[in-house]
Amino acid sequence: MKKTYLAVLLIFLLLMVCSCAKKEEQKSEEQEQQIPEFTPLNEVVEGQKDIYLITKVLDSNYWDVVVKGAKEAGEEFGCNVYFSGTYNEMDWSSQEMLLDKCVSRGADAIILAPDDSIELAPKIEDIHSQNIPIILIDTAANTDGYDICYMTDNLLAGNKAAEEMLNQFHSLGFSESEEITIGILVGSSTSQTINERLAGFYQYWIQNAPETWSIISDIQNSNGDNQLGGELIASLLDDYPNLRGLFATNNGPTKAIAKVVTDQKRQDVVLVGFDYSDEIKNLIESPDYRASTILQRQYFMSYNGVQSALELIKGFEMDVKFEDTGVVTVNHSNLLDPDVQSVIENN
Repeated sequence: MKKTYLAVLLIFLLLMVCSCAKKEEQKSEEQEQQIPEFTPLNEVVEGQKDIYLITKVLDSNYWDVVVKGAKEAGEEFGCNVYFSGTYNEMDWSSQEMLLDKCVSRGADAIILAPDDSIELAPKIEDIHSQNIPIILIDTAANTDGYDICYMTDNLLAGNKAAEEMLNQFHSLGFSESEEITIGILVGSSTSQTINERLAGFYQYWIQNAPETWSIISDIQNSNGDNQLGGELIASLLDDYPNLRGLFATNNGPTKAIAKVVTDQKRQDVVLVGFDYSDEIKNLIESPDYRASTILQRQYFMSYNGVQSALELIKGFEMDVKFEDTGVVTVNHSNLLDPDVQSVIENN
């Protein structure tokens, strides 16, 4: 047990060191011009409250569902919802500028999915101190200066991902004396969400995997670049002949790995990732591959976020600081289950 907690702690320390070593990014007029303007998700009605949604990545399957949840909540509860985001999930400085724009435009409340849990904490605290409700979704921040966070219990989600990987290995008949390695691709070293999933994966793996089934110590980091992620995974597959599993901590890395596995026709490799892009969907539907994904309920993150924002504006206080929206494991065997299909419809 002590070894498990030590391993988890070491992962957190490693990723925190990477974060602290980051140089401060410089803001420029050119960068500010590249930030998309806020656009209304529903018909703007004068006199209604103005809620601003800032997501991580524009033009993404996962975040499109988040936008859908906010849009439909705005229509149902009678408020104006405006939306913008960044083109790269590492671009926290652009999110900082978007937060400033929310304030200057007189936002009644802000819903934010932080690109960086550490760097954005001071800005979140500052805005919240101005009595502007802030609801976090998908990712928490290293501060208590917000009202509520709707997200996945990511430590538990990481546990479930490791459990699914082991279940797939057992179903394939791998011997517990056989030497097997798995590789890991993360999308960022500064996301609290990713760090917790990674820690949860290691925690479950150390407690339950045979000693001969090992994780490659060099965790690959795509830094939000799917092309780079694909190149890193291709190199891993070349360098480790006994690599039989790949774990991706979030949507971008999952897409990157799925593309490499598909292009190289690596039917001998088990893939466990997150979210429901076309790339992972095609692998799961195929009986020739072993692919699984951990689906979040991100629709309800933003839908509940809008509802809570309106309550906060009226002066209500949240009973809890964090609400887990839950996950579902999807693989080829349970793909057609009604409960699984209902979650897929909102992914």
